[in-house]
Amino acid sequence: MAQSPAHKFGQIIGNCLEGSIEPLLREFSQKHGLYLDKTGYRPARRGKKVSWKDHFGNTHDLDYVLERGGTADRFGVPTAFIETAWRRYTKHSRNKSQEIQGAILPLAETYQNAAPFRGVVLAGVYTNGALDQLRSLGFITLYLPYETIIKAFSYVGIDAEYDENTPEHEFEDKIKTWENLSEDQRILVSKKLIEINQNEVKSFFRLLERTVTRQIESVHVLPLHGTMFELTSVENAIDFIEKYDEDDGSKRIIKYDVYIYYSNGDQIKGSFSDKESAIEFLGKYLYPELHPS
Repeated sequence: MAQSPAHKFGQIIGNCLEGSIEPLLREFSQKHGLYLDKTGYRPARRGKKVSWKDHFGNTHDLDYVLERGGTADRFGVPTAFIETAWRRYTKHSRNKSQEIQGAILPLAETYQNAAPFRGVVLAGVYTNGALDQLRSLGFITLYLPYETIIKAFSYVGIDAEYDENTPEHEFEDKIKTWENLSEDQRILVSKKLIEINQNEVKSFFRLLERTVTRQIESVHVLPLHGTMFELTSVENAIDFIEKYDEDDGSKRIIKYDVYIYYSNGDQIKGSFSDKESAIEFLGKYLYPELHPS
């Protein structure tokens, strides 16, 4: 089936979005000694897609993953999961926001011991409700409004504005103009998109940097002793607690709860039934790049 001109022009805008953010991620990863996994050939995996599995065995395709200790031949510890998306209409943007949540949240839970950065770069038309929902779920959101896309394309003489009533011949004119541009002119559009939104872009990367450069401030270890008691009513439970001997130090260990606090406010908790498991868990934070998940 032939691709509609509207869809093709939408792809051009989407490619410009990727062309604007990918160089910044590449520069950022080089600065901080991280591996940037993106669509393309990588010996460590099959195919060209950036695919990661959650703890249920489900595979999720992503746009970018920053890895500590990763190389082309081996996976590292995921430090950041980042998705990009361009949508022209709110009816499509709501679905995309849910799709992003469905991909990243299971992975964030799977790799919770690494507390990875959850980032989304959105462009076009997104409602405040969709953006607020992503933020409430812990996503750091960089939003490039539709008006800034129109402005970026105007620098190369293309009117990127359109709606559902725009005739096909106008899309064809926009596409023809784009195809006649030089490579430098196309790159200019991506650069202008970043330049116009530079304050928001800087804020996004500042928060990303806080995550990848965070330091452990303290580790709290809580050994829990005793025996689990099952009571038949709330009244019996209250009575049990009132009479419980808190000074009895002879009770067996039940588990170790470990809390790791970072300089950027992140917190990681682990719960372990024996010493060996707790020590193994903490050992991964001595040299995390040697312990890919």
